[in-house]
Parts: sequence; structure tokens; C-alpha cells
Amino acid sequence: MANVFTEENFEAEVLQSDIPVLVDFWATWCGPCRMISPIIDQLYTELAGKVKVGKIDVDANQGIASAYGVRTIPTLLIFKNGEIVDTMVGATSKDAIMQKLNACL
Repeated sequence: MANVFTEENFEAEVLQSDIPVLVDFWATWCGPCRMISPIIDQLYTELAGKVKVGKIDVDANQGIASAYGVRTIPTLLIFKNGEIVDTMVGATSKDAIMQKLNACL
């Protein structure tokens, strides 16, 4: 199961990470978010040690979602060295996500 990011741990877990981080902005009521959830969990397992993978619930963490301009969910942001290097909006295939992550490694 993917990491859980919150407003409390976001800076330490995401912005200060020494490896790239995939952040899935989601909500429990979001159908497309539930569709890609198994993909996010697979990536968490497959990329352990290479990419940190986690989810942030936009309802419980509105400040972070707002700070990064997340208006549509699911939104996937890839961070490297504390900066956003790629963005994907909407339900995305595992292959498309992997392609973007591989570009960051």
C-alpha cells in the first residue's frame, strides 16, 4: 500500500526526499481515483527504493492541493529535488506513468 502524505509530513516526505516522488492527489468519492489506485499500489511495490510513491487525500489536505493548483482529481505530480518535474491529470495508464517516472530516474 502506498505511502500516505499529509500536510504534516509533506515537506519531509516529498520536498526533502533524496529520490523522485510520485504523489497521487485523490479523494474517497472520486471514481477515476479508485480506478488508478491499484496502479499506484503496484508502482509503490515495484519501484521501492527508486521512487517514493504516495497518496494525499485532497479533502483532508486542502492546503497542499491548493498550493499546487490541484483542481481536478486524480492529479499525479512527480517531484524531484523538491520541484515538480511532471504532471498528469485524470485516470492514466500504468505505462504512461512509468514512462514519465523513467524520465526522472
